[in-house]
Amino acid sequence: MALFVQKFGGTSVGSLERIEAVADLVVKTTQQGHQVVVVLSAMSGETNRLIEMATQLDARPNSRELDVLMTTGEQVSVALLAMAIIKRGHSAISLLADQVGIRTTNHFGKARIEHIQTARLQQELEHNRIAIITGFQGRDYEGNITTLGRGGTDTTAVELAAVLKADECQIFTDVDGVYTTDPRIESKAKRLSHITCAEMLALASLGAKVLHLRSVEAAGRYKVPLRVLSSFSPDTGTLITYEEELIGHSRIAGIAASRNEVEIKVLGCEQSFSCLGEIKALCAEQQIEIDMIAQTHQHSGKIDYAFTVQSNDHLQVIEILQSNLRYIRAHSVESNANVAKVSAVGVGIKSNCEVSNQFFSALTQEGIKTLLVSSSEIKVSVLVEEKYLELAVRTLHATFFSESTE
Repeated sequence: MALFVQKFGGTSVGSLERIEAVADLVVKTTQQGHQVVVVLSAMSGETNRLIEMATQLDARPNSRELDVLMTTGEQVSVALLAMAIIKRGHSAISLLADQVGIRTTNHFGKARIEHIQTARLQQELEHNRIAIITGFQGRDYEGNITTLGRGGTDTTAVELAAVLKADECQIFTDVDGVYTTDPRIESKAKRLSHITCAEMLALASLGAKVLHLRSVEAAGRYKVPLRVLSSFSPDTGTLITYEEELIGHSRIAGIAASRNEVEIKVLGCEQSFSCLGEIKALCAEQQIEIDMIAQTHQHSGKIDYAFTVQSNDHLQVIEILQSNLRYIRAHSVESNANVAKVSAVGVGIKSNCEVSNQFFSALTQEGIKTLLVSSSEIKVSVLVEEKYLELAVRTLHATFFSESTE
């Protein structure tokens, strides 16, 4: 008998019909003799609906109250699934994250799980009940409701799998695994049977929406066996592995793309002052990540910095920097939201000169100008005008993945 933690996203539970289908999948697993803990997202579109109501009242709603509002969506889906499973003659119980002791930091909207108590879940498993948990949320040590950020249900599932020592964490989505790129952009994208945790981590951080970034980080930290598969047509999916020698992919694992980028330019900084360091510190105080940094020198001796932030952070970044222009000793701040990031991911890519040459040559031949560049041992990324995103993805995929590529 194995223990599985199964997570189902919003599209998987997007209607009563879909909830019935998920109930059948969960029951089938238990009928095979396994124990199951289920983690659910809100029904598809529900979180957006709640946010829209909040922003109609206040363009920038209070972050604590927004978390209270958004967590109601998951409560609906877990209760409905429990009802569907009970109707099928199986024992099930819906539980809020707080009821199973999921404790988080107090960064509303971006909380991180710090501790999970296992006593309640172990009790339910001992009584052969299917425990159905609200994903995406928890409580801080002051009792405030918190959320983990978009996609945080994946993280809930992986963290639960870790503390329960589950045999596998199965992430059910609306796609049947991890592909060489987004199939909605490139129809010739190919599903990978295996991918390393390091490569999956890079893809998730660079725009691949199959798995939430923090969930992959947690899976790597705890070595949780992680599998991505479809709730619509479940099969073997894609296994995230920690043994690189088991992987049989081509020179790179995949092409990732993200529209969730804004380029920020801080102009006219003094060379004698650590402007970039102060910019990073100001953003770090607000839990805002900076990416793809570049600097250029003006003829006057001043320095201009360019970097990217996620689009949902950019207004806050502009406000922070403009209110601190004197402190960072800069002349002005500009932003460009009409950009996108395109990346190639693969272990050892930085040291493979052939891959880098092919990457940039392919973009140049299509007349795609690169605005910023960043690289590491496992990826190379470029910032381009947003209108070129799909062309860049298709061009790079054709360059690195032939028809015969597995």
